[in-house]
Amino acid sequence: MSLRIGDEAPDFTAETTEGTINFHEWIDDGWAILFSHPKDFTPVCTTELGYMAGLKPEFDKRNCKIIGLSVDSVEDHKAWVGDIKETQGHAVNYPLIGDSDLKVAKLYDMIHPNASGKAKERTAADNSTIRSVFIIGPDKLIKLILTYPMSTGRNFDEVLRVLDSIQLTAKYQVATPVNWKHGEDVIIVPAVSDKDAKQKFPGGWEAPKPYLRIVKQPD
Repeated sequence: MSLRIGDEAPDFTAETTEGTINFHEWIDDGWAILFSHPKDFTPVCTTELGYMAGLKPEFDKRNCKIIGLSVDSVEDHKAWVGDIKETQGHAVNYPLIGDSDLKVAKLYDMIHPNASGKAKERTAADNSTIRSVFIIGPDKLIKLILTYPMSTGRNFDEVLRVLDSIQLTAKYQVATPVNWKHGEDVIIVPAVSDKDAKQKFPGGWEAPKPYLRIVKQPD
């Protein structure tokens, strides 16, 4: 079954580099990012895992946990993280899920449900669609799904930007415009009438069109 934004993130129990986890319990009452990889010891993914380790303090500030997944064993993951630290300058500081049986990849609709075979016998190309990012909220609902090709490294600064937007818009009745960054003006959503907007945003707003009401970002 295909997953969409707004669906409940499938729960699972799995072995990771930091021990056994139950996913929903691990998320607890915070936010989470699950990002997946087609194979250990692959070049693009090596750069991504290292960059995320360096960016982790920013996600921590936002009460957001990070967890990776790769279609190999936990033992292989532990060997790979040494290469990541050596080449990227950051030690992996979040758990990596071992998914050698493709269980989680199938649960999250990242690979064909009939895919099979031992992890060591599968190539990165066999697992090429396992290149997704999921942002999951405290309510365990999926807030974002991104899937990249193997040859293109992911932009995790963009994922952080989207997290800022999602957290802001979950708290206030606003939306964020194109290329928005934290601290910039936002848009009052159409569901808020002008009458209600005056109470919510007493400082007023600019409206180049009646449906386009631009206001300073709420604190």
